Amino acid sequence: MAEVPERIAFGQRVRVTRWCDRATDETGYDARSEYVERFWLPVLGPSTTCLLRHLAGRLARSPSGCVIDVTDTARALGLGDRPGRHAPFLRTLTRAIDFGMMRVEAPDALATRTRLPPLSARHLARLPASLRAAHRLAVAPSPEQDLTDRLRQHGRQLAASLASIGAARDEIAHQLLSWRFDRPLAEACASWAAAETGRDRVGPCPAPSAD
Repeated sequence: MAEVPERIAFGQRVRVTRWCDRATDETGYDARSEYVERFWLPVLGPSTTCLLRHLAGRLARSPSGCVIDVTDTARALGLGDRPGRHAPFLRTLTRAIDFGMMRVEAPDALATRTRLPPLSARHLARLPASLRAAHRLAVAPSPEQDLTDRLRQHGRQLAASLASIGAARDEIAHQLLSWRFDRPLAEACASWAAAETGRDRVGPCPAPSAD
């Protein structure tokens, strides 16, 4: 089990930033989404889910990071301000770290996921049968989604081929546009291929998309 840093205690102020994870940011679910409320909550517990949703909202308003007052935040979440290392709020922080939803950046700084990954098979096994069935329906692709996924995969394959022969991101995007890919998909595939091949410096963590 993770240990919450000693300096994270009531009366302290802690800087919180968004945990940048390209894979999860692309495929995951907003911490404030219905998916997280329905399927992650039974795994993480209500207080940890509430904390992640609260911080996602704070970071949506302050993308570069925010400073939270530990006492005020604990009270705002209904967790009180009981002192000690086993206080409900500090246990909630520890649980979020244990589940890989937050990480310690410094003794008084944390990074939190604002998009949560899909449940793994291990986590799905912890859900009641009714929720497992609901989850299968929730993640089943619609025909429109299936077409979009196939187009994205095809676009990435073409972009990777162009990058492998030396094309830069803008050149890849231009070529995909000439092959009648729409502009958002062409640019997304070009950026992906450029980043994968190192032909374009990866920029700062992009702003999370809305579900």
